[in-house]
Formats: sequence, structure tokens, C-alpha cells
Amino acid sequence: MANISAQMVKELRESTGAGMMDCKSALTETKGDMQSAVDWLRKKGLSKAAKKAGRVAAEGLIGVQVAGTKGVLVEVNSETDFVARNDLFQGLVKMIADVVLSAGTDVETIKAAKVGSITVAEAIADTIAKIGENMTLRRAASLSVKQGAIGAYVHNSIIDGLGKIGVIVALESAGKADALSAIGRQLAMHVASANPQAIDPAGLAPEVVEREKNVLADKFKQQGKPANVIEKIVESGLKTFYKEACLLEQPFIFDDKKSVAQALKEAEGGAGGAIKVTGFVRYALGEGIEKQESDFAAEVAAAAGQS
Repeated sequence: MANISAQMVKELRESTGAGMMDCKSALTETKGDMQSAVDWLRKKGLSKAAKKAGRVAAEGLIGVQVAGTKGVLVEVNSETDFVARNDLFQGLVKMIADVVLSAGTDVETIKAAKVGSITVAEAIADTIAKIGENMTLRRAASLSVKQGAIGAYVHNSIIDGLGKIGVIVALESAGKADALSAIGRQLAMHVASANPQAIDPAGLAPEVVEREKNVLADKFKQQGKPANVIEKIVESGLKTFYKEACLLEQPFIFDDKKSVAQALKEAEGGAGGAIKVTGFVRYALGEGIEKQESDFAAEVAAAAGQS
């Protein structure tokens, strides 16, 4: 039987973040072979990760990364907000965002991508084992332009590029890079605040516009308005809706006397060229995830019954 020293256990613990007894077991099982012990712990970590997979992970971080004329967003979820302040977790999210720049936005492709000698999926599982919470790579998005800039903004940022809301905006333009970056950041901040549904009315889903028309029409039918009057009211109501839902028609948050389109037109002078918004993506942490409500009293009662 191999002699497992305290120093060996300490080294394995420092390199893997696993518990002391787990490290001792790993070294015992692998007869003191350090690399095999790391692999043994990784397999055990994967097992731990599987046990935690049923827990709802609705906290975490949005990661934003811009490289040249390409920008990406990722959402990596954890169970508690506390984990978002963990250096290991923050490093994981930044690493995944870096991978997305080259691997694309398909989640399974990202997970299969290699980072050093392991895959992203293995890196996630290792972090789960070390931190002790379920984590999931939920989604990723990217935007790029042939010529121009990608504006980016992170709201409630914990460190640079990581926070609770992330936005990227694509600006197609032959204008000056620094001016485009400045207006791009302002537009990204606007999107974070105003949460538009589309760039302009043409970008809205037809069913969304139809539903809005029907709501407006039904409202005034019930008031007994004649059909020709209703038609004009609906037309006017849609214009108001477009100002609420479409980026270019929204009042600009930095000067609400102007629309975003007007602010962009003015910015063209400083940039030295026409500016066209070709896309935007806004991720808010945990949106659409049904969070489990914890009944603390029931949990305590259940624990008491098991003791």
C-alpha cells in the first residue's frame, strides 16, 4: 500500500479544491499517483454535479465579451447569488464567453469545446464540485459587423464584463471607431433600461402587431365607436405602441426629447459616416426561469422529523 503523506493530500487539495478526506481517498484509491487522483476526483465531481442537477439555478452571471467587430453574451446560472461573487465562478463565466467568440452560440457545441486539456462541460462540472452548487450554461448569443463597432454594457456589474444584465448592439458604419464605440455604449445602456422588442416596426413579430391591433379595436368597439373612427384610433394607437416597443422610435434615455433614431442621426456628424443599427441582444439574469420558493419553516420541520 502506498504511503500517503499529508503533503500529498495538501497538494492535491490545493490543485483541485476538493475536500481533504476526498483527496486522501483519491490518493489511496490510485496508490499515490497524483494525476490519476486528479482524474478520480474529477469523476467524483461529475457524480456530485449529477446529484445537484435537479436544483433550480436561477442566479449567476451574464458575461459580455467584445473582440474587434464581434460581441458575445452568455448566461451561466447558479443556485444562489452568493456564488456570483466567487472568483472561481467568475473565471468560469469569463472563460465560457471567450470560447463563444470562436465556437459559436450553440450550447452543446460550447460545452464540447476544449479549454486546455478539458472540455467546457468538464470545467463546469469541476467548478460545481469545488463550490458545491448546481450550475448551468443556459444560453449564448453573438453579433458581428463587417465594418463598424459593437457597443456593450453590463448593468449591476460585479467585475468588468460580468453582471446581472448584459447588452450588445451592432453598429454598421464606416465612421471613426472611437465615436462609434461611444454611441454604441450609450445605445447598449438604453437597451438595458428601455428593453425594446425590435429595432423598428418591421422587426416586430406579425402576431405581436396583430394582437395590439385587436386589443385596441375591441376596446373601442365596446365603447360603441363606429368602424371608420376605430380604424383611425387603432392607427394612432399603433404609433404609440411602436414608440414603446421599437428601439429607434423610443425616447432616447440620455435626452428624452429626441428619439433614438434622431440621436443616431446627430451622432453621424461626430462619427464621420452613416450609422445603422443591425441588431441588439439583451440578457437579463434568470428571466423566464421559474424560481422555487423556499418555505423555511417547512424545511426546519422536515429536518426535525428526520433527526
